[in-house]
Amino acid sequence: MKSMEVILCEHIPSLGMVGDVVKVAPGYARNYLIPKGLALPATSKNVKEIEHRKMLLAKKREELRKQMLSLAEQLNTVTLTLKRKVAEEGKLYGSVSATDILSALEEAGYKGLHKKNILLEQPIKAVGEYNVPIKVESDITSTIKVIVEAEE
Repeated sequence: MKSMEVILCEHIPSLGMVGDVVKVAPGYARNYLIPKGLALPATSKNVKEIEHRKMLLAKKREELRKQMLSLAEQLNTVTLTLKRKVAEEGKLYGSVSATDILSALEEAGYKGLHKKNILLEQPIKAVGEYNVPIKVESDITSTIKVIVEAEE
């Protein structure tokens, strides 16, 4: 069976990562990968172009990583104070959820985070001080302090 070498332009789980040179069936390359822009024929010109793209992408990733590390350091110093209505024995009416924490972070000027970045195992249901992990990047985690107080 013949095969054709192509350079992947996008990550394809069953084949490889961006820039990988892989062998595929000629029909798969000709009819699917190349027309959809997922791959290029493995010519020397295309290999050089992909190497250049990989270098630029690596620089962008490094810049983004530096920004995320800086954000993580800033978040480590954050203390949020949330006031909620409280019943007897310090229990809250309702709870403090990841959405509430996200809103408070946005009000404090920390934009670009998502609810899924806040690693709150369970909603906070009592008055007190809590350490809440925030996943800034896939391997960068920060911790903020959340203080829940009684509303007067």
